[in-house]
Amino acid sequence: MKPYNEQQTKKEQVEAMFDNIAPNYDRLNHILSFQIDRIWRSRVVRIVRRLKPQRVLDVATGTGDLAILLARKIEGAKIVGVDLSEEMLNVARRKVESAELNDRISLEKGDAEGLTTIATESVDVATVAFGVRNFEDLEGGLSEMYRAIRRGGKIVVLEFSTPRNRLVRWVYAQYSHHLLPAIGGLISKDKQAYIYLPESVDEFPSPERFSEILESVGFSDVKRRSQSFGIAHIYEATK
Repeated sequence: MKPYNEQQTKKEQVEAMFDNIAPNYDRLNHILSFQIDRIWRSRVVRIVRRLKPQRVLDVATGTGDLAILLARKIEGAKIVGVDLSEEMLNVARRKVESAELNDRISLEKGDAEGLTTIATESVDVATVAFGVRNFEDLEGGLSEMYRAIRRGGKIVVLEFSTPRNRLVRWVYAQYSHHLLPAIGGLISKDKQAYIYLPESVDEFPSPERFSEILESVGFSDVKRRSQSFGIAHIYEATK
């Protein structure tokens, strides 16, 4: 699905959407998730830190939350953050500078399905948090990440999912499809973006199917961990 149902490609619309909401993205993200997104990112960082990587690729880095946390928690690691939205990257650049991490984090405008600046087998770990469901070509983006990761390296993905428990699923649906668009639209002035985001979760493959897709592009030893009653999942797989 596309954010605005216009004639542009999904990629063009996703870029425009995140450019629009970038100024308020962090504030809304933390408010609307009740800060739980911070806990999930910390769990991703713990997984990555155990791997002791020297170079990490963070795809769909957005405003840099995960990239900054990775740099702070993994001594000596260099982080390359790539995102489609220049406005999101502008926010990330200010945050990286404020954190005094310019020597550890580099940020690039780029497309997950065409990581032209990232050499083959040049990173130890590739991460993506809340970004894969926005890929225009899911398999294409995952294949590019596979190409960039060295043999024996890992991919770690954090993404929303639909809860299995009926009560949790109902409560989550009421919140994400009604309250979230109302608050998000009021603050960001782009209600359609906050209608698209939960609908894109509904359309994203199930955890089981996404695990199969990871395997289909070449990854093995796929593990998935349910977060907060299935509202999100963390996936880990090996090249």
